[in-house]
Amino acid sequence: MKKVFKIFMLVLLAGAVVWTFWFLWQKSRPVIKKYEVEIVKVGNIEKRTVATGKVEPRNEILIKPQMSGIITEVYKEAGDKVNAGDVIAKIKVIPDMMSLNSAESRVTMAQIGFDQTKKNYDRDAKLFSNKVISREEFEKTELQYNNGKEELKSAKDNLSLTRDGITSNTKAISNTLVRSTITGTILDVPVKVGNSVIQSNNFNDGTTIATVANMSDMLFVGKLDETEVGKIIVGMPMNITIGALQDQKLTATLEYVSPKGKEENGAIMFEMKAAVKVPTNVFVRAGYSANAEIVLTKQDKVITIPESCIEFGGDTAFVYVMTKKEPQTFKKKQVKIGLSDGIKIEVKSGLKAKDSIRGAEILEKKPEVKKEEKG
Repeated sequence: MKKVFKIFMLVLLAGAVVWTFWFLWQKSRPVIKKYEVEIVKVGNIEKRTVATGKVEPRNEILIKPQMSGIITEVYKEAGDKVNAGDVIAKIKVIPDMMSLNSAESRVTMAQIGFDQTKKNYDRDAKLFSNKVISREEFEKTELQYNNGKEELKSAKDNLSLTRDGITSNTKAISNTLVRSTITGTILDVPVKVGNSVIQSNNFNDGTTIATVANMSDMLFVGKLDETEVGKIIVGMPMNITIGALQDQKLTATLEYVSPKGKEENGAIMFEMKAAVKVPTNVFVRAGYSANAEIVLTKQDKVITIPESCIEFGGDTAFVYVMTKKEPQTFKKKQVKIGLSDGIKIEVKSGLKAKDSIRGAEILEKKPEVKKEEKG
């Protein structure tokens, strides 16, 4: 029994020695690396930048009342289309008691004066017809009568304007009717029936009755970093992508770049505006967030390779050109590079189309170890 155990231990020791030598031999063998092979192609390269912003109407008009009062009627709501002159709301004037009392007093005094001049006019008209007084004296009485009549009418109009906000001659263009000043779409009506409103004056902007804008004339308003703003010029085309309209790509033309930047989160940003061409079958709402894609530079039909294939040594760029397929053999070659879009890069010299170059290393996948689930 002891002899069998001794033989077993010797065999086990010999096996361990052989496995150790085999393992060391395997470790000492050079590792053969394999690489992906990229084919040099002819293509186009565009260097782009993306500006974030929003789409909004070129002009948003705030409709203000011409007099103070209380809203009694609202005829329009957000989303309605209006023409210039359409009535949006109606205001009931709440007169100042001192002004109202003064206007009523003026009417009373004008009435008294008119009654007296009318009596004088009627008397002098009979005397003039009987040739008792001269024409000159009658014309003076007639002038006083006409002045008194006009003063009474003016006093009554003033009372009507103070009390109701309208006169007999201005019913069609009454200030109590708030009208749209442009043709467009109502974006917002912030007032409701019963709200008090203040007229626009030198000391107050006035209460906004409605916001109206022309939704067919839209602008993209965004911001660009100072490192890119110098590469764009007015008139450049751009593509607009709206987050809410994923299937639509709109075109726009750059109209304005701010001459002054503002610091935001440590970076200097410049405002830009572009006129957006909105198709008739697409409805764009004011305030949609959007991205503008701008082509800064472009190269057509040039030699291109993946940028990851480039190696740098100082100011010099190199690639590895395949000389033999099996086993893979590569030769280091200097190239002159040009425009890059972050994925592809232009090669100005050193390579030609359909050349094979070294790409990324192919790594062997390690077998996954399945963990037993604990019940």
